[in-house]
Amino acid sequence: MIQKIMMKNLICSGCSGKIEKALAEELDYVNSASFNFPNQVMLIDATDDYDEEKAIPEIKKIVDSIEDGVETFSYDKRHLIDTIKGVESYISFFIGLVLYGLAYLIGFFLKTDLDHDSVVAANFIMWYTPIFFVGYGFISFKIFKKTLKGVRRKEIFNENMLMFIATIAAMFLRNYLEAGLVIIFFTVGEYLQHRAVHRSKQEVNGLIDLKVEYANVRVGNEVVIQDPMSIKKGDILIVKNGEKIPVDGEIIQGTTSLNTSALTGESKLSTVKVGDFVLSGNINVGNVIEVRAKKEYHESTLSRLVDLIENSTNHKAKTENFITKFARYYTPIVTIAAVMLFASKSFFDWANYQDYLYDAATFLVISCPCALVLSIPLSYFAGIGAAAKKGILFKGSSFLHMMTNVDTIGLDKTGTLTHGNFKVATFSNDETLKICASVERFSNHPIAKSIVEFYKGEYYDYPNIEEIPGYGIVVQTDEGKILVGNRKLMNKHKIKVTDKKVMSGSNVFVSRNGKYEGHVIVKDSLKSSSINTIRRLSRNYNITMLTGDNDAMAKEVATSLGSIDFRSNLLPEEKIKAFDEIKTKKLKLFVGDGINDAPLLKNADIGVAMGNGSEVAIDVADVIIMGDDINLLEQATQVAKKTKRIVYENIILSLGVKFIFLLFAGFGLSSMLTAIFADVGITLIAVLNSLRLIYSRGK
Repeated sequence: MIQKIMMKNLICSGCSGKIEKALAEELDYVNSASFNFPNQVMLIDATDDYDEEKAIPEIKKIVDSIEDGVETFSYDKRHLIDTIKGVESYISFFIGLVLYGLAYLIGFFLKTDLDHDSVVAANFIMWYTPIFFVGYGFISFKIFKKTLKGVRRKEIFNENMLMFIATIAAMFLRNYLEAGLVIIFFTVGEYLQHRAVHRSKQEVNGLIDLKVEYANVRVGNEVVIQDPMSIKKGDILIVKNGEKIPVDGEIIQGTTSLNTSALTGESKLSTVKVGDFVLSGNINVGNVIEVRAKKEYHESTLSRLVDLIENSTNHKAKTENFITKFARYYTPIVTIAAVMLFASKSFFDWANYQDYLYDAATFLVISCPCALVLSIPLSYFAGIGAAAKKGILFKGSSFLHMMTNVDTIGLDKTGTLTHGNFKVATFSNDETLKICASVERFSNHPIAKSIVEFYKGEYYDYPNIEEIPGYGIVVQTDEGKILVGNRKLMNKHKIKVTDKKVMSGSNVFVSRNGKYEGHVIVKDSLKSSSINTIRRLSRNYNITMLTGDNDAMAKEVATSLGSIDFRSNLLPEEKIKAFDEIKTKKLKLFVGDGINDAPLLKNADIGVAMGNGSEVAIDVADVIIMGDDINLLEQATQVAKKTKRIVYENIILSLGVKFIFLLFAGFGLSSMLTAIFADVGITLIAVLNSLRLIYSRGK
């Protein structure tokens, strides 16, 4: 079971990775842990032995041993606890700055007289050096504290240890100014990184702002403001202009327009009236309406989507996991390399050991892995937020990354490519239509509903009705069986369809007491966006439509979409087999919306569910398209590709620059000030590059 723990002010992605690892290794009731940056929530896969009252203090102890200033508390108390604090306390840092400035001024005024006055020289040594060391102690206090925490946890090799060793070496060599400037730039750079990450979190939270703060509930003759979580099924809700619908429900009074962009990314307004079902999170931009709640808050679309976003870090991309492991081994390797660099040079030329110690210290500063550890998770996080703004929800960065490796797409037809709004096109005779409507009124299938809606007469009263998924309906009567369904149902019961030619569409055949009666043909229409979108996608992807419709209807739709491949007359279980038989060199993606698509959505490498489809399909899918527009699939691939491109840019930038500067340091051609640019400067550039996913105004 997944438990949520709030960890406010946890900005350091490297630290969050260490906390995830420590929780899983040190607490028996934790199977795994994953930190969600947008909501500052640690998602814990806990065993049945999990006891929150006991767990919170133990988890807090582990967090505090790794990172300072993190507020750790129960997720349920997130609205009750005020945690607005600075990321770190910089008091000691500012004291150190003052002392460093004082020492520098003393040195500046006395240095010119050192060679001529021994008294001045003695005073210089007595005051100048100790002030630098005291100032260094203050400005490096945070780094020393983190280094000490790492030692206590037996995590000796980390970026703080590298920085501490390097600057201590510089102080030993009396390069006081450089040592201080390295710490100062590192601290300022770290603060700027924190601000950039914090700003990006605010931006993404703004992109996916789905919160409903209150609900207007009619109680008797009064309207009472209530917490949305207290709404019960059947409650009458008053939704005014500018307010969000708090829970899914049915309009019982009023006509208005809804802004659905928060859920679908679609800027067009949707007109709704009495009897229409409306989703929570949509904004009323017209008249006041009354809505009868059909679901409680935790069951509603809004709550489920918020939960999906909060759990999106459960599935991390391979690149993200690789960087975490890379940093774990990279840091000790470069530390050993720095020691070997110093030892090998000093062995042959001990007289210049101080120069070689300086080069080794510079090497350590350059090698800090901050740019990778911070920018890669941030890139995926920003990509998920940018996709959410468009109405595309990825259930994890792994699926965002996997989408770039897709070369084959399978598509359901009804509700995905077509509107799913069936209409009766023709029927054999009135008796056939009456039998068909009398039977189909007991089915929830869209085709059945369209037939019942079309028929205006009286019904036969049939008992013992059995619906067979993928075939149709069988009715047992005293006179015999009545069959209403597709051609497979007729063939199964050896009923000969006597129609010489059946027009394209969804054919519903009817037989009574072993005799064929006739057919009802229902047709659906393609969505306007399907034709252009599928034709564009077919340039880069192998596309196959999988449908239960007959060959004629499937061929008509496939031809309209640019003569894509199709498989027709498929039962739900046959869709999986047909999809598995499609040849591919990479990954396969399937898009569907119905209950019968759920098995295939779960079975595919990536399952994409249309947001207006069944809840089962949405639950098992890896990606959810909230709008009813297949064009969002194309946009999802674009966001995925851009995210991957930025991730790889940051990897190449970080490793490339560091490698060049490490070579310079190895040959004694670099200084600590250029080294701090190779660390902090490149990290800031990588972070800003990641934020392009949020701020770019591109397609």
